[in-house]
Amino acid sequence: MPADAFAIAPPIEPMLAKVATDVPDGGHYLYEPKWDGFRAIAFRGGGELYIQSRDLKPLDRYFPDVHAALLAALPEGCVIDGEIVIATPRGLDFDALQMRLHPAASRVARLAVETPASFVAFDAIAANGVDLRGAAQHARRQHLEQLLAGVAPPIHLTPVTRDRAEAVEWLERFEGAGLDGVIAKPLAGTYQPGARAMIKIKHVRTADCVVAGFRWHKAGQDVLVGSLLLGLHDDTGRLHHVGVTSSFTMAMRRQIAEELEPLRADAIEGHPWRDWAEARSESTRMPGGKSRWSAGKDLSWEPLRIERVCEVKYDHMQGARFRHAAIFTRWRLDKPPAACGYDQLEVTTPYELAKVFGAPGRDR
Repeated sequence: MPADAFAIAPPIEPMLAKVATDVPDGGHYLYEPKWDGFRAIAFRGGGELYIQSRDLKPLDRYFPDVHAALLAALPEGCVIDGEIVIATPRGLDFDALQMRLHPAASRVARLAVETPASFVAFDAIAANGVDLRGAAQHARRQHLEQLLAGVAPPIHLTPVTRDRAEAVEWLERFEGAGLDGVIAKPLAGTYQPGARAMIKIKHVRTADCVVAGFRWHKAGQDVLVGSLLLGLHDDTGRLHHVGVTSSFTMAMRRQIAEELEPLRADAIEGHPWRDWAEARSESTRMPGGKSRWSAGKDLSWEPLRIERVCEVKYDHMQGARFRHAAIFTRWRLDKPPAACGYDQLEVTTPYELAKVFGAPGRDR
């Protein structure tokens, strides 16, 4: 479609956030929930709609349900920044969202019915054909509320508050619904494409995990460790793959490879993930599994004898796994692998997501 059909020609870099551990104060911020989905910018103009992903690619073919809803609801001449999510009674389901990125049109159409998605709007980049990137955040919020006045599901206006105490409460309360934290936006801040001009506050927790294997780093096969494969035991004693940690300097990667070398001998014998290592299964739940999102990466891995434990930092769980890569903190040579279980993890009480969707609020 012609770029001149829109107030701003796509694609544009979305504004990003830097991470903080505490909600900032000072009375100069708008606070919003941090939605855990696919970042999406919707361009409406010339009777057309275009949805752009964070990495500047089109998303329309994967979310025909969202495309149709936005085309019908958004007025001409606007560009809206937001997040595509899938909400369930248990909270946001990122796994179901990933499944929507399927190459087969028939599969996409079926999933649009079985697992319909929603669009949560949180910024106005253009309105009534006018570029708002130079406008202050509080003014853009007013435009956003006007653009989405009377909007109905599956389109939602994100809640917002200027009350830091309420934002802190959100950080605790909404997490059970699968939200990803809280975003703080400077009231006077402009929309800065590609810049980390917002603040993202997320919970940081620690867990002691079994180091059950590793992958080599692409820059040093047999020399540099790329990532450690982490495991936790369930109530029956079964060891589950829960994620990876890969936050190492090059010097540390070499040192870890040397430290783990003795644990490689006969590691496959009796290894709880032996079937995975031998089968190289296609399941994404297995350490060596490949998927359409692995982009041809080598996901082969080296098993280790179940003798080493490390402490990692993580933000939250997605089902039985870490939602993002965990951050290595230290070795726990004092802790036996058998003591590393799910029971150590902090459990967040689920919060009814409908209350989040049903409480858009106004700038106050």
